[in-house]
Amino acid sequence: MSALYCVFGNPVAHSRSPDIHHAFAKQKEEDLCYEKREAPLADFVGALQAFRADGGLGANVTVPFKEQAFGQCDAVTERANQAGAVNTLWWDGDQLNGDNTDGAGLVKDICDNLAWQIQGKRVLVLGAGGAVRGVMGPLLAEKPTLVRIANRTAEKAEILARQFMDGSNSPVLGSGLEGLSGQFDVVINAISAGLHGEMPALPDGLLADGAVAYDMVYGKEPTPFMRWAEAQGAAAVSDGLGMLVEQAAEAFEIWRGWRPDTAPVMAMLR
Repeated sequence: MSALYCVFGNPVAHSRSPDIHHAFAKQKEEDLCYEKREAPLADFVGALQAFRADGGLGANVTVPFKEQAFGQCDAVTERANQAGAVNTLWWDGDQLNGDNTDGAGLVKDICDNLAWQIQGKRVLVLGAGGAVRGVMGPLLAEKPTLVRIANRTAEKAEILARQFMDGSNSPVLGSGLEGLSGQFDVVINAISAGLHGEMPALPDGLLADGAVAYDMVYGKEPTPFMRWAEAQGAAAVSDGLGMLVEQAAEAFEIWRGWRPDTAPVMAMLR
């Protein structure tokens, strides 16, 4: 019988996760079945229990269930605890464990695949939602000289910055998008509306010489944020497809005990 895994979301029809995990399993000819499961908005717990009853071994969790998944876990990793959200679940006997692999996926894509540096750099993060909370811990572990979180609602960014300032060796600042100033070496966009052409207006002059720009979302065409960064003179830009594949590889390693080769999977998705 195939080892059963899935991704929970609502909606979830667009997810590429089955393609990714089946490609990973094929690298060692492992017998693995990975499904999309659209959980009812009002009954994620019921969907989780039904999946376990079907023999499910582990699951990925996407919008809007990451915080609910965190609350269902008997044990979570430190990075999941920092994020207050879980995107990877697995059972050990009756114990449900949770991790958040988003930040590790982002950092691996930026530092290893793209060969950009975070250490010693001034980093600007756009947005202050769950996606940002999920990546802040691994981002700060790379020791940037500064991280500024900028959001439409300044208060939300300021609260998030204070939460991550504790125990961080790098200054973490929060502010609104309006009146944003300074120059940054790495700009990361986590405003999901940007995928639909709804990027907020950003001031000129935010990119330092040689700055790079990364959009957490991905699509067939360059995103509005990527186009903005190119127009501002960014040395390089990237979408978030690599982050998607690398966070999946991190989850796969937790479940299966070996790390797949991500390069051919990214090439396949492109």
